[in-house]
Amino acid sequence: MAKRKEGQKKGYLGHRTHGRGNVKNRRGSGNRGGRGMAGIDKHKWSWAMKYIPNYFGKFGFARPVHTKKTYEVVNLFDINQRALAEKLEKKGGKYHLDFEGKVLGTGSVTVPLVIRAHSWSKNVEKKLGAAGGEISKLETGKPKPHPTQAAQKSGAKPEAHGKPVAEAHGKSPAAPAKSS
Repeated sequence: MAKRKEGQKKGYLGHRTHGRGNVKNRRGSGNRGGRGMAGIDKHKWSWAMKYIPNYFGKFGFARPVHTKKTYEVVNLFDINQRALAEKLEKKGGKYHLDFEGKVLGTGSVTVPLVIRAHSWSKNVEKKLGAAGGEISKLETGKPKPHPTQAAQKSGAKPEAHGKPVAEAHGKSPAAPAKSS
């Protein structure tokens, strides 16, 4: 159905100054107490306390992004699933995995696993020991940072599972990468 034409706006029709006082009052920014946030701690104080009460003061700090460290993590559940699917190397009846990151203790272990990682949570040792496995320190230098953090430092686009992050999440990249 077609929309009817809207009526004429009635606000301030026939009123010469449209609620702003004398014509001279509209020159400059004096009639409004300054431009923007001018006078927020002086003559606009009561307005500020009503509408933006946390404008003044200090509240914590924003930690610089380059100081944040995030590393790859994997749960015992995921490692156990890989072992059951025969995707891990098997030596002497135990499945072996080298992981450059942290192993978390979520999930149960049903097969003996030998894991070498940079770090792990307390429960991992208990669960692996109960299943006949073990965990030890991986000595290959620093843990590998999370792909997005590594990309921020190098200025490159982050990758996930060997693909650019946009492709890995089902989105097409903005421009195709040039191959050398």
